[in-house]
Amino acid sequence: MSHGKHFTLFGHKKAPNAWRVPIILEELGLSYELVFLDFTKGEHKAPEYTKYNPNGRVPAIVDHKNDDLVLWESDAIITYLVDFYDPEHTISVTGIDKYFQLQWLFFQASGQGPPFGNAAWYAIFSPEKPPAVLARFRAEVKRVLAVLESVLANQEWLVGGKVTVADLSFIPWNNFVIPDAVEPDFDFEKEFPATAAWHKKLFERPTVQKVYALRAELIASMNK
Repeated sequence: MSHGKHFTLFGHKKAPNAWRVPIILEELGLSYELVFLDFTKGEHKAPEYTKYNPNGRVPAIVDHKNDDLVLWESDAIITYLVDFYDPEHTISVTGIDKYFQLQWLFFQASGQGPPFGNAAWYAIFSPEKPPAVLARFRAEVKRVLAVLESVLANQEWLVGGKVTVADLSFIPWNNFVIPDAVEPDFDFEKEFPATAAWHKKLFERPTVQKVYALRAELIASMNK
């Protein structure tokens, strides 16, 4: 493994969770090497990777400037990055607001990730599409968006009156699921206007554009 960069980040070219951490690394101006695992070859379950992440999923990160510390679970990684590498709190907050920030990261991990992932699986990838199962997860996607809407209708950002990791953490799953997995006639801007505007502003950030340009390039190369 090369140690020329500050971090080694294990990910996947398509998986949304794998792209949450690069956004934060870019926001903080930290150098990193991306190592993409081939799920079709079982590389995420092989000993060469599970020595870093025994759960066999992405992402995982190695901090070469902190005694090769290894972390997995994206929200744990994100919290570590801002705690250790955001001394000016450019995308994080302090005091009591730090716990509200953590609250939203937990909500992302438990409320957004699993149902959005299941909605995507059954709507896009599964050969079988049980109507009741699709309806359940599509309804849960909308419920989570309604939670965000109830807050964002009254304030621009989730925590501290500025963009933080609380906001940035939601980008990949929203971007991946909303266009394809909710329902054919879903109108994001009409049903959840404040949340749609918030997501648009986040996605237009130069760091996010850079990360997604790389992702698009990698996916295009896969499809050649």
